[in-house]
Amino acid sequence: MDAKATNSRRGTRATATLLMIAALPLAAAAQTTAPAADAPDDVYIEQEPSSTEQGQTPIDEAFAPRDRAQWVRETRRKAFQDTKWDLQARTFYLGREKYDDSESEAWALGGSVGFKTGYFRERFAFGATGYTSQKLYGPEDKDGTLLLKPGQEGYTVLGEVYGEFLINEDTRLSLGRRGIDTPYLNRNDARMTPNTFQAITLQGLYGGDEGRPEWRVGGGYFDEIKERNSDEFVSMATDAGAPDGIERGVYALGANFKAGDFSLGAIGYYSDDIIQIFYTEARYGIPLAEKLKLQFALQYSDQSSAGDDLLRGTDFSSDQWGAKAELSWGGALFTTAYTRAGGDTNMQNPWSGYPGYTSVQVEDFNRDGEDAWLLRAGYTFQSIKGASVYALYVDGSDPQSPTEYAKDEYDFNFQWAIADGFLKGLLMRLRYAHVRQEGLVETELNDVRLMVFYDPPKF
Repeated sequence: MDAKATNSRRGTRATATLLMIAALPLAAAAQTTAPAADAPDDVYIEQEPSSTEQGQTPIDEAFAPRDRAQWVRETRRKAFQDTKWDLQARTFYLGREKYDDSESEAWALGGSVGFKTGYFRERFAFGATGYTSQKLYGPEDKDGTLLLKPGQEGYTVLGEVYGEFLINEDTRLSLGRRGIDTPYLNRNDARMTPNTFQAITLQGLYGGDEGRPEWRVGGGYFDEIKERNSDEFVSMATDAGAPDGIERGVYALGANFKAGDFSLGAIGYYSDDIIQIFYTEARYGIPLAEKLKLQFALQYSDQSSAGDDLLRGTDFSSDQWGAKAELSWGGALFTTAYTRAGGDTNMQNPWSGYPGYTSVQVEDFNRDGEDAWLLRAGYTFQSIKGASVYALYVDGSDPQSPTEYAKDEYDFNFQWAIADGFLKGLLMRLRYAHVRQEGLVETELNDVRLMVFYDPPKF
């Protein structure tokens, strides 16, 4: 069978699986209660402990806001009276000593300012967001932190300019440049500014209030991307690594169903002649006591070349599956996870943070033939509202390539989001990672990050 026929069959299989999962007539399981729909925007909501890495998007948080209450708050009906402005100031330091003893280091200052109107004639709204990142410190010989443009240059960009049409209370159509979050196509907001996309998207959030099951659906066409340290929009194919002159967009379609502590979702991405990706994830939680809960999750990703194989000039195929178990007890969360990558090449994440369960601060542990185990312990302090800490360890095996070697990574993270008082809206985060790589000569990498974000009261 030739490569094109193989790719076509893979694409058909992935699409059929996606549609089958999206159409499953799932019965309602245990119910949850959403926060009050009329809660004000600045209410501090204590979230359950989570092991989701910065820059990742679980599929049960894709396509729409975290819950029905936030969706309702965003559906503001009075055009000018309900216009909301959002302002955030950021400063970020990153220093990295690499495996080859070279260094990357920068300190940047910037942030964002944007607005979104209410709905004109209860149907149409528009918004825009500008971003900036300016150099406070950044030697030219220590480039590569992604806090600044290549060459350690500051930048300013109008990253979002969009119109939004309210088709009904549960469905929105968006056209223009804006951020969006799905597992393989998202903001990846782990530096000074996020990814944003030039796209047309349809998103829906159905149910999820008064204990009802929830459906999230989304789809669209993504033509260009502004990477997180860039002030230019480029073709999605170019960003994926295609040769110069090849321009292709990405079609995406997915859905997620959630009822109580059960969740199941899938999403497919297709870029003609470039790459096709299928991702699915299931989660289930078992309450054991008032403050004790056991949660399980499974994920699977499949990637392959598409059409005329323009990305690499040849066909390729790779996949990864993962499993995760979590035990939450009050403010503590204990996590263990395992992933296994296979195929004939490494897994890719051209337009987002990587969604794998063992993808952490520095390494993704998604190389062909690589197995990885993760152990993580986190705690949200009860005595210091908004403060949390976690530490983790990932052990990765030798990949298939004879020129690459096994790695392990240790991470530590402390975060404090001040919830009240005159410093409300201030977030401080300290992150440290140490990676050890085996080989003929053992090498190490150290990564230190200090972030301070400030969101003043909304107006």
